[in-house]
Amino acid sequence: MHPLVGNLKDLTDTQLEEKVMKLNRVYFIATNEDVRRQIILLLDELKLELESRYNQQKIKMQQDDDNDLDGLINVS
Repeated sequence: MHPLVGNLKDLTDTQLEEKVMKLNRVYFIATNEDVRRQIILLLDELKLELESRYNQQKIKMQQDDDNDLDGLINVS
């Protein structure tokens, strides 16, 4: 974990997406390669957190959909 990231669990999805967009802009403005590498590390952390959240939401939606179909099918 990057030392400047902090606790990503405290941020909303929107806040994470805003940070990603802001860091993308800063990355292309920066000319120092060391700074650009650090930005890439931060971006990776943020993107991994977003991906993890989206995967959890997807799994939850699939589980909810599976439960709804059980009541619709009547096999006699």
